[in-house]
Amino acid sequence: MKTAKAIQKLIEAFERLPGIGPKTAQRLTFYLLHVPQEMLEEFGRALTNLKKETKICSACFNVSETDPCPVCADSRRDQTKICVVEQPLDILVIEKAGFYDGLYHVLHGVINPLGNIGPEELHIHDLLPRLKNGKIRELIIATNPSLEGEATAMYLVRLLADKLKTENSKLKITRIGRGLPTGADIEYADELTLSKAFEGRREY
Repeated sequence: MKTAKAIQKLIEAFERLPGIGPKTAQRLTFYLLHVPQEMLEEFGRALTNLKKETKICSACFNVSETDPCPVCADSRRDQTKICVVEQPLDILVIEKAGFYDGLYHVLHGVINPLGNIGPEELHIHDLLPRLKNGKIRELIIATNPSLEGEATAMYLVRLLADKLKTENSKLKITRIGRGLPTGADIEYADELTLSKAFEGRREY
């Protein structure tokens, strides 16, 4: 039996999202088919406004309603620490845990040669100007403990060693440590595990 075009189009749209296969896409589509029209319209408006009502922070590249984002604009934050994360979602997780009071820098991904993602596709080099003023005393690298995350961390360390060795000799570079098992993502870590990872960070 031929599937209605509207149904097939939505299934294909869901399949393009990460982590959603054909069966899940079909389930989501047929679920939405049975919800009230008002809910569908509200869902559609939320999707339409997703990019219209959000901005990328020009300082840390977090996603927010304002530029600068609330974290960068908060003078009460510790201005001597920057935590480097892969995605904006990682900031939400760390902030929810409530133990970190410094600034952030979002890379928007990791170095992944197989996926044709190099340093130029990330916000790695945008980090350098933030470190040159000498105010930053610690850079915490909180990329995920995956192969790509570790490769990105090592690239950052080498880059900063070359670029900042003489300009900011007081800069300490640390890596989050114990608490996160190898291969685990920050977004799935509980608050206790995450806080232990920050407590056990080691200097590069």
